[in-house]
Amino acid sequence: MKNLIQKYNVPGPRYTSYPTVPFWSEESFTKEKWISSFEETFHLSNQEEGVSIYIHLPFCESLCTFCACHKHITRQHEKEKSYIDTVLKEWNLYRDRMNEVPVIKEIHLGGGTPTFFSPENLKRLIEGIIATSIRYSSYEFSFEGHPNNTTKEHLQTLYDVGFTRVSFGVQDYNETVQKAIHRIQSFEQVKKVTELARAIGYTSVSHDLIFGLPFQTKECMIETIQKTKLLQPDRISFYSYAHVPWMKGVGQRGFNEADLPQDKVKRELYEKGKEMLSELGYVEIGMDHFSLATDSLYKAMQEKTLHRNFMGYTAQKTQLMIGLGMSSISDLWLGFAQNVKTIKEYEYLVNQGEIPVFRGHILSDDDLKIRQHILNLMCQFETTWNSSEELVLNESLLEELMEDELIGIDASGVEVFEEGKPFVRNVCMAFDAYLNTKEKQENRFSMTV
Repeated sequence: MKNLIQKYNVPGPRYTSYPTVPFWSEESFTKEKWISSFEETFHLSNQEEGVSIYIHLPFCESLCTFCACHKHITRQHEKEKSYIDTVLKEWNLYRDRMNEVPVIKEIHLGGGTPTFFSPENLKRLIEGIIATSIRYSSYEFSFEGHPNNTTKEHLQTLYDVGFTRVSFGVQDYNETVQKAIHRIQSFEQVKKVTELARAIGYTSVSHDLIFGLPFQTKECMIETIQKTKLLQPDRISFYSYAHVPWMKGVGQRGFNEADLPQDKVKRELYEKGKEMLSELGYVEIGMDHFSLATDSLYKAMQEKTLHRNFMGYTAQKTQLMIGLGMSSISDLWLGFAQNVKTIKEYEYLVNQGEIPVFRGHILSDDDLKIRQHILNLMCQFETTWNSSEELVLNESLLEELMEDELIGIDASGVEVFEEGKPFVRNVCMAFDAYLNTKEKQENRFSMTV
């Protein structure tokens, strides 16, 4: 395995979209095209599946040095009101372009730190959206909570407006690691909010763990999983730390490169974590995710309805996802659009009555075809095609993966074997027409392993 890690540990996309953001054709994209595409596709998506909404709440009181999200560091909570006001105005700008009442299937609050916001402001935000909508029969609302500032009031208020899923960012319980990433939180605090959520009625509690963090060792991983065992979250996101310090504003400067576990050591952290999670009854779902067999994510994988978008893996599929808030990305399946990345510009444009997108990509027929294959691989670890379908694949990469017994391939499809699952990003890269035309990918993507 060591040689395979060294061989395939290259910069590569995480494929929450295709094409990936660096390859969006911004020259041919305009805000007018985006709005027109939205108006054309909304009705069909709304009638067939409903729509999803991702709301980016970017405020954090302090900077976590492992984080690569777009965020705004502040302790000035008076900024909450104007930001919520702006998000609701943005929703109404989209609402004005809908020819019927939207059916909301999913809402996800991401960050930043959603629980930076007061329960009252979060309630006002959600009630402002659902007041002009219909909830899908099996809707699912979820949010990301910081264990240190998620209160009983947060949990109860959001539960009362329809939230039944919460994910808590744990990362690692070791104190040395926590100090390095500037994310200090005790096991006792995580235990408290996990038990509070369950007592209130949340049906799915998730914990986010990361391997590859500075100063992390196998002993750290064992300690973290043993403590996780005591709380038995329904889902676990087990992410590889994505070191992308070249990205503007990500703040990954709190430690030296030499402090990060490399190649074989990093992979051992993953293998040990995966082994322990399996022993505890967790099943690997797609890439980076594990769940108990009682969770809807597992059931979606079994029924082959698992979906992946900018929110990550979801148990329900919608082709239309509206991104609200600074830097949010919307997805029409036929196209993407991203909002401006500063709060000042975001609030200015929305208050001028403009949908605040600044870049995007309208997918070609070839894009759509490849997007589906990559989605299949990321969700089901396999994809098939018919004999008439023309695909331009990286044949040499597929041959190498096959020779290393990581995948099986024939005239009609590709299957990722169990040993190949850690390298599924590399498999997807063989389908990526944009990636295959570029010689170098440095300073675009994190490492695949």
